Amino acid sequence: MTEKLFDYDRNRSLDVRPVGTRERDGRIESELTYATPFDRRRAASVVRPIGDGPFPVILYVHWYEPVAATSNRTQFLDEARTMADRGAMSLLIETVWSDRDWFIKRTQEGDRRTSVEQVIELRCAMDLLLRQPGADPERFAYVGHDFGAMYGVVMGSVDPRPTSYVLMAGTPRFPDWFLYYPALEGAGREAFIEEMSDLDPIGRIGRLAPSPLLFQFAKDDFHVPIERAEAFHSAAGDPKELRWYDAGHGLNDDATTDRIEWLTDRLGLESG
Repeated sequence: MTEKLFDYDRNRSLDVRPVGTRERDGRIESELTYATPFDRRRAASVVRPIGDGPFPVILYVHWYEPVAATSNRTQFLDEARTMADRGAMSLLIETVWSDRDWFIKRTQEGDRRTSVEQVIELRCAMDLLLRQPGADPERFAYVGHDFGAMYGVVMGSVDPRPTSYVLMAGTPRFPDWFLYYPALEGAGREAFIEEMSDLDPIGRIGRLAPSPLLFQFAKDDFHVPIERAEAFHSAAGDPKELRWYDAGHGLNDDATTDRIEWLTDRLGLESG
């Protein structure tokens, strides 16, 4: 049953506004904006094969790394093109952390509210994706990196529409990130950890079963030490798979190749 904390009007208009569309190399790429329930608009990209479908669908949610050019919805654009060539339609979305300065502008007083709103926005993004012509709701993968993985777990714990997940370099608890800055000590720190505890992905990931999960972690990840990654994986239900890479938090090309092949198999696509 959906928790009231994450309730919203599933029938509301998304007020989709097309920005531009182009056809190239056997696929269609579109840019658009849509309305959230919070009086703000988000930008998104749709990459789809040419044809009527039905097409398996993928929701891609990017990481947060403000010094990286891929810290926005373009992170998975090349991958979405590859998946379109194999027959899948993808949605790449903007998030609260698409703003490079988001982390230093946020406050711990606002982190819980922002987190709840972001989960609802992910649910709205699923609405947008599944309303696309030719979308097949029975073959629906969620792919998230870093915050994208963490918020995806919370979303999936209250909304079972995805049928498989790839979770990349996510840490199991929100304070693992949010206590980097501003610094908190003593009672204030403990109160914040308690305030966020019911949202923490590690307490919710078991609810994603029986959807298959692929965890991708890096062996040299300052933000997600091995013990945290293993605890996150251990908390998940079956079926699940854990893969390690000789990389940092951004993972590497081997992870991309593995993810593409795993998604191809789970979504019943033809290999390239």
